[in-house]
Amino acid sequence: MASQTKQQVTPKDPRRRFGNRGEDLAAVFFMSKGFRIVARNWSCRAGEIDLICERDGVTRFVEVKTRRTTAYGNPEEAVTPAKLRHLGRAVESYLRAVSASPVRYQIDVLGILTVPGKQPEFHHVENVGT
Repeated sequence: MASQTKQQVTPKDPRRRFGNRGEDLAAVFFMSKGFRIVARNWSCRAGEIDLICERDGVTRFVEVKTRRTTAYGNPEEAVTPAKLRHLGRAVESYLRAVSASPVRYQIDVLGILTVPGKQPEFHHVENVGT
C-alpha cells in the first residue's frame, strides 16, 4: 500500500523546520489562488511529493524549494532534471494509488525566497513536466 500524507511533527533539524515552513507558505499561496489542498508530503518508494492541490479539474503536483538567499541562484533553479524524474515517478505511484485518477494533471515548481525582514517572494513555474 502506498504511504499516506505524513503527520506534521516539528522536526529537530533546522533545515527540515525551514523546509516545513516553506511548504506551509506554499499551501497558503495555493489556497489564496483558489486551489484545494489534496495532500502534503505524500511519499512512496519513488520519492515524495511536497504538495498536491487541485483547481478547475486540474491536479497540480508541486515541488517546493525555499531559500533565504539567491547566492546560488533562485530557489526554483534547484530543481534538477534528475529531481523531476524522481518526482515524475512519485506522481505515477500516486496516480496508481488513488481510486479516481485525475484526468488532467501537471507538475509545477514553487520557488520561495524568504529574506529575513522582508515578505516572502513566490515564483510559480507551471507545467514543468508530466
